[in-house]
Amino acid sequence: MATPTTPASKTPAPTTPGSTTPGPATAAPHPAAPPPAAGRGAQDLLRTVLRIDSWGTAAFGVVLLAGGSALSGPLGLPTTWSVPFGIAMLGGAAALALIAGYPRIPARLTQSVIAANTLSCLALLLLPFTNALPLTTPGTAFLLIGAVVVAVFAALEYRGYCRGGGRGSRSARATTAPPAPSG
Repeated sequence: MATPTTPASKTPAPTTPGSTTPGPATAAPHPAAPPPAAGRGAQDLLRTVLRIDSWGTAAFGVVLLAGGSALSGPLGLPTTWSVPFGIAMLGGAAALALIAGYPRIPARLTQSVIAANTLSCLALLLLPFTNALPLTTPGTAFLLIGAVVVAVFAALEYRGYCRGGGRGSRSARATTAPPAPSG
């Protein structure tokens, strides 16, 4: 006949310093992963919009520079205007790409981009009606469509900013403020 066995104790045996208990090794607890930074999704939205705005601005600048003379007749936009606009567009595209490359996009730069796009939109809306340029009907449509595109970018960048995408520099200043003197 078999002899009954007693169940093993559920409580661990006391250990002395330096002693080890047999059994599987357990790893030290891992610290919890840091929670996602506030506004990270908004930063991603803002960064994506800035990059697309940069690419579109660069493409528009290249079209104005490379095709300025060819577009002059159909649009009525003189080459003396398309070349400076094209150069300005390439400079703006470079600035947008640099801003989009920041680890945290500073609020002031975001505000500057929104302001520049808003002013560009207004200029593109007003320019066809000032008679400063001998625009054709397709040229007027070209500038008005450009105004709509710039307005869409300004609105999307503003949305990213309002969602917290532009809070990068403010939160960094708040967390890196020098400690108050103790007395």
